[in-house]
Amino acid sequence: MKIERREFLKKASIAAVGGTALIYGCGEKKGEAPAVISNKKFEWKMVTAWPPHFPLLGDGAEELAKWIFEMSNGRLKIQVYGGGELVPPLEAFDAVSSGVAEMGHGASYYWAGKSTAAQFFTNIPFGMNTIQTNAWLTEGGGLDLWRKLYEPFNLMPFPVGNTGAQMGGWFNKQINSLSDIKGLKMRIPGLAGNVFTKAGGTAILSAGGEIYTNLERGVIDATDWIGPYHDYLMGLHKIAKYYYYPTWSEPTGVIELIINKKAYEQLPSDLQNIIRIAAYAQNTTMLSKFEALNAEYYKKLKDEEKVQFKKFPDDVISAFRKYSKEVIDEITSKDSMSKKIYDSYISFQKKIAPWFDLAEINYNV
Repeated sequence: MKIERREFLKKASIAAVGGTALIYGCGEKKGEAPAVISNKKFEWKMVTAWPPHFPLLGDGAEELAKWIFEMSNGRLKIQVYGGGELVPPLEAFDAVSSGVAEMGHGASYYWAGKSTAAQFFTNIPFGMNTIQTNAWLTEGGGLDLWRKLYEPFNLMPFPVGNTGAQMGGWFNKQINSLSDIKGLKMRIPGLAGNVFTKAGGTAILSAGGEIYTNLERGVIDATDWIGPYHDYLMGLHKIAKYYYYPTWSEPTGVIELIINKKAYEQLPSDLQNIIRIAAYAQNTTMLSKFEALNAEYYKKLKDEEKVQFKKFPDDVISAFRKYSKEVIDEITSKDSMSKKIYDSYISFQKKIAPWFDLAEINYNV
């Protein structure tokens, strides 16, 4: 025990002395010369899946571009385009892959039509929460698998934000049993959309900017979105009667930055590192904003707008859980990359769950 403690303290002392070198040497490989900082300037375009200047999500893309510009001392300037300004919101993936734009900002489950496995990186129904998902991505091999998946598309992904746990969605009819799902048209993307369809509903994918109009006109009967803050700004409480919880479909909501890989590799290493660090900083910043604002607007919806918050019946949640397993089994049995990603995900979930149950115990103040 004394020897182990002595070794630990010795390593800590070495780390403390070398800390500054480690920070300034970020991104360098052992034996390589420090990166030479070039004065060359770059002008990039970023396309997003969000309407122009969309709160938190579009704002996050613009803030990221601002940080990169400032940290690079103006050497990397990024012009941000909202969905529809340069390309339609759900075509950002193709635009960045082909080089129409160097960057894209969205959510990976929008690209399930391009790669089935992509949707595993936004969230998984009944899966890990935000803290656990971030740990899997950065420390459990998730990000490596994500990059391997996108490599054939000439793309490099980064986590660049998170909504945190979301709500279960807005409905214009009460959900008292699973039979109430049958025939219901709901805007719900990703794996959860397949689950909803298996339960007897119809899943519809549409961009965020189309949700209000579609719900108002009856194109859809229900919609998921995010949580109290964003849903309030969207005005969903004005056109839907019931707000359901808990989320079964999106226990987390990873926001994605995609970069044209060839363009990224042409940057000096210091600019590559600036992008990487800015993305990680935005990942934390966006989540913090969502958590703080959702708490505030939950109270506003409940006390001022008198929104009816409804809990999904236990049998409906149980059915969704059953169908989620079936959907994932079907996908992973047909697509080897989906299986590889999900095996990594579920292995990490099993490893982290006991510690989380012990340390992150839930309580009310």
